[in-house]
Amino acid sequence: MDTRTLQVFLSVADTLNFSRSALRLHLSVSAVSRTVLRLEDELGQRVLERDKRSMRLTPAGQAFREYAQRTLLEWQDVRRQLRGDTRLAGEVSLFCSVTASYSILAPVLEAFRLRQPGVEIMMHTGDQADGIERVLSGQDDVAVSARPARLSPRLMFLSLQQTPMLICMPAADCAVRRAMLAGDPGSADFDWSDIPFIVPERGSSKEMLDSWFERRNARPRIYAQVAGHEAIVAMVGLGLGVGIAPELVVQTSGMAGRISPVTACESLPPLDIGLCSLASRLADPRLESLWEVAQQTYGVAL
Repeated sequence: MDTRTLQVFLSVADTLNFSRSALRLHLSVSAVSRTVLRLEDELGQRVLERDKRSMRLTPAGQAFREYAQRTLLEWQDVRRQLRGDTRLAGEVSLFCSVTASYSILAPVLEAFRLRQPGVEIMMHTGDQADGIERVLSGQDDVAVSARPARLSPRLMFLSLQQTPMLICMPAADCAVRRAMLAGDPGSADFDWSDIPFIVPERGSSKEMLDSWFERRNARPRIYAQVAGHEAIVAMVGLGLGVGIAPELVVQTSGMAGRISPVTACESLPPLDIGLCSLASRLADPRLESLWEVAQQTYGVAL
């Protein structure tokens, strides 16, 4: 088994798609498939469960991914030491939302590149609500996410910024706005059950909103469940319903002029945004350096 096999496997474990991995690695799809099959023969275990529609890692594949990541990092360290190069090298896999990539991470990555030019950041974007699960499963080294109400003891969380959570309604005249203005949302007696809501599919924001409704003894009328605050802001701005989103996302969305904040009788708690990583992974000098740069960039106490 060579390092190229490990690289191919880790790419497939990330994309869960032979075609996308082939494009990323500049290989043919058949070459990627053969590499995985040879690996499974050598291990005597299937690392992937696949059918015509989907692909996922088996328990053996998940365990082997941790081994492959660790082995490649150790190999890179050995090569660097033998060359007498004291600079760090290798990769850090980072997951974040599109908004976080430029509003939270940009100054951190700029400073990190200056300090560690030999370390490459492999960035993946998606719904921030998926970040913690991706870190726990070993899919990514670090994620930018909201701090959950219950943080796993396996995780470390570095708080970087707090942003108010807004209840938002359309700014333009529409049925949703008229329904909101027909009463007083700031009153404890306001009937929220008649208001169409666009809600998060999962994550800290969903838990926050569910608790808020429970305290109101209200059953919301769900217009849509969507992934990502950016999608909620867009749909509210289009007049499709009322939703919740971090002020940071509203301000950077390009839709701020189409959104009106709602003053309710009880405000939502702010969202605590930061870096999340497995505590055990912070022993890696690349992650340790990224953590320190983030602390210094945001003035977090060391």
